[in-house]
Amino acid sequence: MRSQNFRVQCYYVRLSHLFHLISFVIGISLGTVACLYLKSFTTTLSATITMYHVSSSSSRPLQELITSPPRPRPPPCLVHNMSDEELLAKATNSAGEASPQGEHSPKLAFLFLTHGPLPFSPLWETFFRGSTGLYSIYVHPHPSHIDSWPQTSPFYGTRIPSKVVQWGSSTMVDAERRLLASALLDPSNQRFVLLSESCVPLFDFATTYRYLMDSSRSFLSSYDDPRSAGRGRYNPRMQPAINATHWRKGSQWFELDRDLALRIVSDRKYYKVFEEHCRRRCYMDEHYIPTLVNMLWAERSWNRSVTWVDWSRSGAHPRRFGRADVTDGLLNRIKHGSRCIRDGNVTSVCYLFARKFSPDALEPLLKAQNSSV
Repeated sequence: MRSQNFRVQCYYVRLSHLFHLISFVIGISLGTVACLYLKSFTTTLSATITMYHVSSSSSRPLQELITSPPRPRPPPCLVHNMSDEELLAKATNSAGEASPQGEHSPKLAFLFLTHGPLPFSPLWETFFRGSTGLYSIYVHPHPSHIDSWPQTSPFYGTRIPSKVVQWGSSTMVDAERRLLASALLDPSNQRFVLLSESCVPLFDFATTYRYLMDSSRSFLSSYDDPRSAGRGRYNPRMQPAINATHWRKGSQWFELDRDLALRIVSDRKYYKVFEEHCRRRCYMDEHYIPTLVNMLWAERSWNRSVTWVDWSRSGAHPRRFGRADVTDGLLNRIKHGSRCIRDGNVTSVCYLFARKFSPDALEPLLKAQNSSV
């Protein structure tokens, strides 16, 4: 009897083990099937979402998709690790390069030599608006300055590798040549304007573009100043390369055509003479380019600047205009209060830019700009 009960118990134990084994196998199978289903569902859902987005984009008007510009990218030529000599040499060798015919329009290159931020950037952004492809921008700030331009700004990606600039020293000319050389690497750039952070445009872009592109010469101020602030800065040690009769003074805020810009960045001989003998109170930025052009290429310049400045007050710096100074009368006087020669004709439009303006002058300048549109 005991033997029979033992066999019955063993039978139930085996049956129980078999039942658990079958349950385990069924559970594993169901879990595997569920995982495969969920994976398939996720893939299908992802594809459905992707198809929805593509379908939604495709439903936009075709013209809108075509005309929507891609996000701007920093021009690759502005980022480099070349030394100044290598950059100048590369720009000089670009003399024979030409923009592919019909591919690009001639461009104005705007060269901003700044300490840091551009307080009048809203004014310039309005100025450049609608003229894409007709201008280039190059900014040389202090190396420690941190840019914060949004990708929608025309100033985004326009910074060139810069070095510290000290007022009145050869580093000022180095920065000017650095800007010119960087802009010359683009064969589409045909005219070059040097500006500071205190400069503002006086007319709209179209007027400025036509004025400069139609000119047969560059706009560079160069004159003989008999005072101590002129001839008195000449160093006789510059002879025989540079004589006293060659010595000239002028505003550093130039406008050059491509040929003259190439000649200036190509110069090594006279730059070394200036670097060695024009120091301390010589102010190389006021004499190097005016003297160089006067000596070698005087016929290529109108011998005047297109950037207005007020030197009526004595001192080392011109007058600075603030918010209270900006009136319609001042702006009209700057824009039409002079007489000059342009391509053989007398004109009252002698200046396209003006300086120096304080940052607090932005609001009235914007108001004047908007009222003239």
